[in-house]
Amino acid sequence: MSRPPLTSRNWFGKVSAAAILGFPLTLALTCTFATLCATDDDVFSAQRQLAMWLASPILCAILGLCFLFGSSARAWGWLALANLLAWALFVATRLLLG
Repeated sequence: MSRPPLTSRNWFGKVSAAAILGFPLTLALTCTFATLCATDDDVFSAQRQLAMWLASPILCAILGLCFLFGSSARAWGWLALANLLAWALFVATRLLLG
């Protein structure tokens, strides 16, 4: 059985999945990065600023790559799973590093 070619069909479902689920995924990834790299509680430190400025490229990458999913249902499913994993990683990081 051959795989269907990548098309722009179902673009609204793919983009809506990336826009709705991409934002919390971006937050989870940047918060995990900030927790792992923070040396102090100063919000103006270089590590916290880098985490803040990483949000835009991550969200743009998610929005750009959402068209690689075969269908909008797959986009919703994979992004939901990525959210669960990213938030679990953030919670584990916060619990371990306190």
